[in-house]
Amino acid sequence: MPELPEVEIVRQSLEKKVRDKIIQKVLIKNRNLRFKIQSNFQKHLLKKRIKKIDRFSKYIIITFEDSSGFIIHLGMSGTIHLLHINKKNIYTNSSFYNSPILPKKHNHIEIEFEKIKIIYNDPRRFGYFLTFNNKLELNKKFLHFGPEPFSEAFNLKYILKHLKNKEKNIKNFLLDQKFVSGIGNIYASEILFYSKINPSRKAKNLNKNDCKKILFNSKLVLKMAIKKGGSTIQNFQNVNGKIGSFQKNFKVYQRENLKCIEPKCSGFIKKKIISNRSSFFCNYCQK
Repeated sequence: MPELPEVEIVRQSLEKKVRDKIIQKVLIKNRNLRFKIQSNFQKHLLKKRIKKIDRFSKYIIITFEDSSGFIIHLGMSGTIHLLHINKKNIYTNSSFYNSPILPKKHNHIEIEFEKIKIIYNDPRRFGYFLTFNNKLELNKKFLHFGPEPFSEAFNLKYILKHLKNKEKNIKNFLLDQKFVSGIGNIYASEILFYSKINPSRKAKNLNKNDCKKILFNSKLVLKMAIKKGGSTIQNFQNVNGKIGSFQKNFKVYQRENLKCIEPKCSGFIKKKIISNRSSFFCNYCQK
């Protein structure tokens, strides 16, 4: 599943290609995504000019000039492809995960502009599109989410307050979107390695210094991932000819049984299943 950095790369690609453009045509080939595409979806989009392309957590937010718009969530396998009309397209994927070129199957939605179109592909169909009519309606959709790692609201005071006397382990806290929005399994493992904290440690056992490390490294790891184009197991170019490469910088994720990269550490990377998710950590330097 794409996490915050991967979704941010999609947002940046869309920002470069379709901001200020007017939607000329909307084609829905399959309404049955995670939530059924709304019956007024096409009417809601047609002839609207895109004013802003934002991101909150793992959601892309496209806003029109009249303050209405729509939200995209990519789910487990959703990708957005950008195709130039009447022009050869080599790489179409707006990010770096799954196929770099448009697959022949599972293309559910097409949004067409004057010289370019967006195609939403999703084999597992866990992604979805939701419309909103104004900013108030948009904000209501995210009321139950915690702050983003980059938000001023995600600060030391906030972390200490929410972790105090809690039995839940810190890995599950980082994955809890009500606590902090946008962190997924890959980056939670990396953040905890940088913080030298074992993913199984109970939140109530973390001290103030531990919380400072989590705060600092949440921002650090995600910023590095965005800068490097996100993570992908496949190395391929996206529509802008760039390559996502943060996976080359993984310290623990998918490095099971390999030696810890810390120079003075004699530990090895272990994998442990926590709440049905694979957690990777050093058995020596993460306490």
